[in-house]
This record gives sequence, structure tokens and C-alpha cells, in this order.
Amino acid sequence: MDRIRIDKWLWAARFYKTRTLSADEVERGRVQINGHDVKPAREVKPGDTVSVRQGPVLRTVLVLGVSGQRGPAPVAQALYEETVESLQARARQAEQRRLAPEPALAQEHGRPTKRERRVLDQATDGWGERWSASVDG
Repeated sequence: MDRIRIDKWLWAARFYKTRTLSADEVERGRVQINGHDVKPAREVKPGDTVSVRQGPVLRTVLVLGVSGQRGPAPVAQALYEETVESLQARARQAEQRRLAPEPALAQEHGRPTKRERRVLDQATDGWGERWSASVDG
């Protein structure tokens, strides 16, 4: 076997947990072979360059081998080699996320607790029925 479908290869190389997920990601345009958008049935062979976007991370790998079945992680990692540029870009992105995290991730989500609601109510007691901070004249 010297060629295999890209969705099956991504699944066997453990980029995605299921073949359905890998096919969906290929359909959404998050996977490219040699710089071209592809469909899930496109075949990949050793020597091809595959770009995979997983969330904010873009990985560029060189295909070293093909496999039709999903095996253990060491076997899956032998199917590809990540490019030096890709490794450096991922390290820069990780450092940037560490130094300047997304502000929205630090916010608490959901309804306020009973204690938080009381604090909010106490803070608005001085406002009365006014809806703005300006004094109506």
C-alpha cells in the first residue's frame, strides 16, 4: 500500500479520534495537501506535505508512511515528521498564549451565585431608580 485516503491517514496518524471527525475537518477546509484544499477521498503518499489546523494551532507535517489501521501512538508518530518551521511556530504561539492569555477565558461564566447577587444588589442600592450616572436636572 503506497497511497491512502487523507481522512483515513489523519485518523491512523492520530490527528483525530475518529474517521468521521477527520473527514469533517477535511470538508471544512482545515486540511491541505501540498498547499491545496482537498476532499476526504484525496489520496496521500509518502513525501507529501500535509497542513492540519487544530483550533488555533497550524501543524505542517511531512508524510513518511501510510497505514490503513490505527495503531499505538509510537507507530502513529512514525507515519509523519513535523517540519522545523511548524515546531518553531507552535512554540512561539504557546509562549504567546502563556504570556498573554485570552481575557475571555479568565471570566467566570454562568449565573451569579447568591453571594455574588447580593454584592451586585448592594452596589446598585445608591442608584435608586436612575438608569445612568448623570444627574437629571
